[in-house]
Amino acid sequence: EAGGRAAVSSVLDASGYVVARRQATVAAEVTGKLVEVNVEEGQAVERGQVLARLDDATERAQLELARARLEATRSALDETSAQLDNARRTLQRQRDLHRRDLTSQAQLDLAVTEVETLAARLANQRSQVAVAEREVALRRQLLDELTIRAPFSGRK
Repeated sequence: EAGGRAAVSSVLDASGYVVARRQATVAAEVTGKLVEVNVEEGQAVERGQVLARLDDATERAQLELARARLEATRSALDETSAQLDNARRTLQRQRDLHRRDLTSQAQLDLAVTEVETLAARLANQRSQVAVAEREVALRRQLLDELTIRAPFSGRK
């Protein structure tokens, strides 16, 4: 005892168990055949890491089909655009000829109708391209839903 004070030593004994602060059940957004599991119980994982995959053969085929439709629609759009450019040149020639009384009103009307028809077809095909692009995006999303990823870092 130094200076009237007793040396006090304290020890804390505790027992218990550790509980995770975060817990999550992971699952695919769709049902399917499990073809790949990349982690084992107790293994550390990082957020976004691929844990498992479902069979994606059908969705991959659907995505490729959607891409092919998109390319075909774009090709048709390019073809119609070229036809419209040609029809506009033809219309201009018909107008010039009509002003000089070298062609009939019917020929001029036919050229006008051709330009209007192709312009309408081009607008429709632009809409079809937009729809095909959305279909490709949807197919990509559906394909991604077949991959199960870790929602956060931790241990499985």
